[in-house]
Amino acid sequence: MERPQLAPGEEWVWDYPRPPRLERSARVIRIVFAGAEIARTNRAWRVLETSHPPVYYVPRADVRAEALRSAVGGSFCEWKGIAAYYDVVVGDRVAKRAAWTYEEPMHPYEALAGALAFYPGRMDACFVDDERVRPQEGDFYGGWITHEIVGPMKGAPGTGGW
Repeated sequence: MERPQLAPGEEWVWDYPRPPRLERSARVIRIVFAGAEIARTNRAWRVLETSHPPVYYVPRADVRAEALRSAVGGSFCEWKGIAAYYDVVVGDRVAKRAAWTYEEPMHPYEALAGALAFYPGRMDACFVDDERVRPQEGDFYGGWITHEIVGPMKGAPGTGGW
């Protein structure tokens, strides 16, 4: 795949490494569900993996605990380990398995322990600074797409073998 000409500040997802890179982000991350802000932080982690938009992990202390309900089942990431899932609940609205965490992530992702990632497509809105995020296509990956993220990106139909 030929690398496109990037504007200043743009990131091409094919420049991200595999295994993924973990980096701190001081940008303001906000998550809204059922009209309530359920998370806000400027202490998030970004996970950057080849062909994927970034996934933001919010420290548990910066998420409204009452908005989380343990969900059944889990998954396994070859890099980070075993993920546990949460439903997001505000009033009578429920977004099933809309957030996940690694309680005991594998090396070198230990800093993610207990932090939560959210599927932006299952929330009312997710923001990086003041920009509303577009969700990564598909129902498995939870990437956050902002104006500076350039693809093509994994997740859309026909990209499963990437």
